[in-house]
Amino acid sequence: MLSQLGIGLMHLLARLPLAWLRALGGLLGWLLYALVIPRRRVASVNLRLCFPELSNRQIRMLVRQTFVRFTQAWLDRGWLWHGAPELVRKRLRLTGALDDLQGSDPVVIFAPHFVGLDAGWTALTQQLGRRLSTIYTDQSNKVLDAWMLRGRQRFGQARLFGRIEGVKVLLAALRAGDPLYLLPDMNFGPEESVFVPFYGISAATVPSLSRFARLGRAKVVPVVTRMTGQGYEVQVLPSWKGFPTGDALADTALMNRRLERLIDSMPEQYFWVHKRFKDRPPGLPPVY
Repeated sequence: MLSQLGIGLMHLLARLPLAWLRALGGLLGWLLYALVIPRRRVASVNLRLCFPELSNRQIRMLVRQTFVRFTQAWLDRGWLWHGAPELVRKRLRLTGALDDLQGSDPVVIFAPHFVGLDAGWTALTQQLGRRLSTIYTDQSNKVLDAWMLRGRQRFGQARLFGRIEGVKVLLAALRAGDPLYLLPDMNFGPEESVFVPFYGISAATVPSLSRFARLGRAKVVPVVTRMTGQGYEVQVLPSWKGFPTGDALADTALMNRRLERLIDSMPEQYFWVHKRFKDRPPGLPPVY
């Protein structure tokens, strides 16, 4: 019942002017910062490790901004998934090296975990003119799970594959010409990961970007989504030359180095509430 009410509220919020919605997201973000203490601590630890040069005051400010941006992006799903298509297109500005996403050649899209991930996916599926695929993790709440699936499949005959379906279906779609929207910059456990530096800290990182590019004989095209006052700018960066190299460890370390430069341009919009350093190399103490 509560899930249905929440979805109904998102329908209503989709009708609000964007400035009002962002103001509401700002208030709720401050409230979550005050109440959700465990995630606030996670974000603080992450930022202290990655930006040791910042003062405690700067860290606290950045954590608050992170909560605000995260909440604003969550509320934006209302208009992304229920707003009129012309409104969605108006608020999503797709820019950059669009030619690298045209045609039928295999493409892996490197989509880091910025708060605008759903906006980036929506912009590409609505405006690119190619069917995209991505990996989807089932939600425990089946009502919310169905709502999120409908929202993410709203445009462009998008295909969402569950993790349990394995790699073969993803590779088949990639080789058939469906760009793969890949989010490989999180800690999914040491079994699936390699340890490479992230801001100088050894971090468990899945080498899937290198693996899919190699097995799918695909080019890698980064797409970075930035929240703006008008909606979102979805920037397509030029494809990476000479990637993959055949060395998955080196490729994954390179991915993290390039990701760091992207984060530095908008650190408050990165997903710092994730336990990025939960898994540690043998012999190193936990950080959370």
